[in-house]
Amino acid sequence: MDFTPTEAQAGARDLAARIFADLATHDRLRAAGTGSDPELWKALCAAGLVAAVEELGLLGLVLLLEEQGRTTAQVPYAATCVYGQLAITAHGTDEQRARLLPGIGDGSVVVTGAFPAQQGVRASEAGPAGERPSARGGRLSGTVPVVPWLRDATHVLVADADGRLWLVPLGEDMCTGTGTGTGTGTGIGTEEVELTAPWSAGRLTLDEAPAETLGGADACADVLATARTAFAGLQAGVCAGSLARAVAHTNTREQFGRPLATRQAVQLRAADAHMDTEAIRVTAYEAAWRRDAGLPYATHALTAAWWASEAGQRVVHTGQHLHGGAGADVGHPVHRHFLWGRQLDAYLGSGGEVLQELGELIANGD
Repeated sequence: MDFTPTEAQAGARDLAARIFADLATHDRLRAAGTGSDPELWKALCAAGLVAAVEELGLLGLVLLLEEQGRTTAQVPYAATCVYGQLAITAHGTDEQRARLLPGIGDGSVVVTGAFPAQQGVRASEAGPAGERPSARGGRLSGTVPVVPWLRDATHVLVADADGRLWLVPLGEDMCTGTGTGTGTGTGIGTEEVELTAPWSAGRLTLDEAPAETLGGADACADVLATARTAFAGLQAGVCAGSLARAVAHTNTREQFGRPLATRQAVQLRAADAHMDTEAIRVTAYEAAWRRDAGLPYATHALTAAWWASEAGQRVVHTGQHLHGGAGADVGHPVHRHFLWGRQLDAYLGSGGEVLQELGELIANGD
């Protein structure tokens, strides 16, 4: 294994870091509220950081998502790259790639994903397979209770009850955060939903909605593993940002004439958080590297998801705790990292559920 980024990956990461640092500021994030930042999204697309993912691979995307996580930038970057750029590149037909990838690259097409067991609700609450969207004659029916970034999306990638992927075009008035809540596509309805983190989420209702298939029988499992890896990388950035804020605070905040950072208890909490963050990062890197190398990576993606879920919530709790009373202020920047960390924990699935799935895969020899 070699996780050293290529020159192109390192250059893209550094460019993303500058854009996020310049535009995902505390004041701009507060102004965005629970929605996304369209100007930041335009800047990322104009810089080629969406289109470049096709060449940078999943490891390159993980590096870019780390930078987004450090600032908790409110744009549908992970969703549209995973469920759009990478999914269509890997599983789309030549016609689908020619029709959709240019729009994804320039930001006019925004794709999100509707996966019943991975959308901010526990898998046990997502309903049995029979209650998930079903397909008949190229049309989908069913309800997905929570779809992140649905309010920004022009298309949504839906996994049906049989594990097949369908790409559903949404009404034009529903893109870039201007949705009406009813949807203009035939048989498509949406309703705004607020999550723990400001992810522009919505409830998707499909009633004989037209859709096109994407890929074959293995496409759903591959996209799900890709998503787990990518969102684990996003969690690594969220945790790194939370810890960096905690370190800065404890180095300057004094108690009884000494900085808080000189206290052994503070040092130990920060050290544990650092090790947890590194575990999330390295497992995400390994899963991403294996996918790019064409190696099996489903169990590695689950391992990264487990670390991101289990350790991620520990790190963001630590970041908030080390801020003392300031950490309880919902207007403090570290509180956003706390909300994102807990949302990613829910989105990836609780640690116990992920571990159970990983155990079953290993037991079955998959």
